[in-house]
Amino acid sequence: LISKTVKFSGMDISDLSAAGLIEKDVNEDVMWAWSYPTVDDEVREMIMRKCCLSSQWIEKEAAADSRPLIPFAFSHFGRTWYYVRTSSTQTVDSEHVLDKVTHVSLVLLTKDFNPEKYETLAGILLHAYLTTGDASHIVEGFLSVFTRGVCPNPNGDQFQVKAFDVRKAYIASSIKDVINMFGVETILIYTALLLKKRVAVFHPDLLPLLRIIRALPVLVWQRQNWNILYPHVEINEVEVADLKSASLYVAGFVDPAIESHTELYDLFVNVPGNSISVAPHAKESFGMGKIHKDIAMQMVEAASDNGTTEQGLIKVSEVDGFYPFQFCLSWGHKLPICSNDGFE
Repeated sequence: LISKTVKFSGMDISDLSAAGLIEKDVNEDVMWAWSYPTVDDEVREMIMRKCCLSSQWIEKEAAADSRPLIPFAFSHFGRTWYYVRTSSTQTVDSEHVLDKVTHVSLVLLTKDFNPEKYETLAGILLHAYLTTGDASHIVEGFLSVFTRGVCPNPNGDQFQVKAFDVRKAYIASSIKDVINMFGVETILIYTALLLKKRVAVFHPDLLPLLRIIRALPVLVWQRQNWNILYPHVEINEVEVADLKSASLYVAGFVDPAIESHTELYDLFVNVPGNSISVAPHAKESFGMGKIHKDIAMQMVEAASDNGTTEQGLIKVSEVDGFYPFQFCLSWGHKLPICSNDGFE
């Protein structure tokens, strides 16, 4: 894969590693149709298995009474983030150039977490392919972003890497919603992350799962580490082995069977059940005292305040002198995370 590092306005723009196309034809066959420059067979097979165009995915989603088409999804495998944007070939206002193809998924493999950036870029590259049927247009856009941090956008604007601040991606999903959902039990998630434990999150529907799981690292904002997330994991030999290679993770599952695999987690978060449980082997690590109760109550109070923004929840308190989600580590210690108007 591409390994050269390129800088643009002080930030890496070589985070793109590869691109690929998955196509579904009129006979309902799904295949990996194209890659640039290359994608490992193991990674390709894993993404194919999870792609919403695959028969396995449609069968599982149909059983869950959910829509089979997922316009945009993402996850993490090894040291690679992958983003998948999917569309029908009938959605573009031009001559149907892919007459044997009904749906296309464009895959981007990258080194970084930034769903909004790659959803936008994948949409641009996918539109170029759907309107021309020519994958060379994907290569042009890919290389333009890789070398210059920009590429043309059909709506007249220009896609710019520097427009997508990763800190905005970190707070794009609401931690307030998570706290309001689980109440004082949110302290268990906070404790698990603080102690670098393994967390499994279950929701039968992928999109709500992705929305919730990406918010959880906000609870330990000072670490600025979203690479602990493995948002969509299937219980199979390859993915479980990859997960076990990480000492700390927050992993998302749509398969309810994960609850019985206590060897894979220390803390289990059941989103539709609004419940959090500690694995038997980890109970000693989750002993709760008065300080935990106080923190939990402050979390709930802050999250229930309609006047508190997402940034407000992680903003340094000028009065109290601590981070709302970093109580145990930062008494009397202040760092410039964000101002009242936004990130500094």
